Amino acid sequence: MRFTKCHGAGNDFVVIDARTIKLPWDSTARQICDRHYGVGSDGIILVTSGQGSNLGMRMFNPDGSEAEACGNGLRCFTKYVVDHGLVTGNRFLVDTLGGTREVKAYAGADGTVDEVEAGMGCPSFEAHQIPVLLSGQATPMLSMELRVLDVTIPVSLVSMGNPHAVTFVTDDVAAYPLERVGPAVEHHRLFPSRVNFEVAQVVTREEVKARVWERGAGETLACGSGACAIAVTGQLLGYVGSSVRVHLPGGKLTTTWRGQGTEVRLRGPVTQVFVGDWPD
Repeated sequence: MRFTKCHGAGNDFVVIDARTIKLPWDSTARQICDRHYGVGSDGIILVTSGQGSNLGMRMFNPDGSEAEACGNGLRCFTKYVVDHGLVTGNRFLVDTLGGTREVKAYAGADGTVDEVEAGMGCPSFEAHQIPVLLSGQATPMLSMELRVLDVTIPVSLVSMGNPHAVTFVTDDVAAYPLERVGPAVEHHRLFPSRVNFEVAQVVTREEVKARVWERGAGETLACGSGACAIAVTGQLLGYVGSSVRVHLPGGKLTTTWRGQGTEVRLRGPVTQVFVGDWPD
């Protein structure tokens, strides 16, 4: 089975054209993503057949769970299908579990895609859409408190097609004990589908530093939907403007959101790492 490994700001994925392949993708993802005994990645991205002429995308985490949305995965998917000639033009629609998304590819000097902008859908703040086991809460849920590890953490909750809890801190995010707090937030009893957890430090109204603990993957070098969640909640809290550069350990992602009822746009670099064959 031929695969291509790509990354978007260090968030790495194994991309497979699965239109004619049938495998137990949950167990396959666990094997492929293993960084000691497999290829090593933050997930696998499958190219599938979508509705009508659209291509579809599925994403599986290293623990075998399937994600509804994945911004950097979508951008790596876009590079793959454009570079392999599976689509015509540089702007097209992709069907995902989180909905149909519009993407736009930008070619570099060598003619291959080196940057992608993706539509990430409209953010949602309803408890059942996040989902979070709460009722009677104000919308949006910008001022929640979670009790984890005997401390109280202020979080803002939002769905970007997948669930996110964002906490804003004043200290350097590099010092935050994410490896300890992240799993506790991910598996908190209030989140029936678990949750992605972002720690963000506002530098200016256009710049944010962040780290992310991803549901089913642990800490990653970047997270596209996480960057969008930070930008949306930060804007609603009055911390940032409509365009935000989110600096993550693996690189920079740019988000744009014009407010309630509009789609969040995500843009950043994409790189092919290598091509290989997996014994199926």
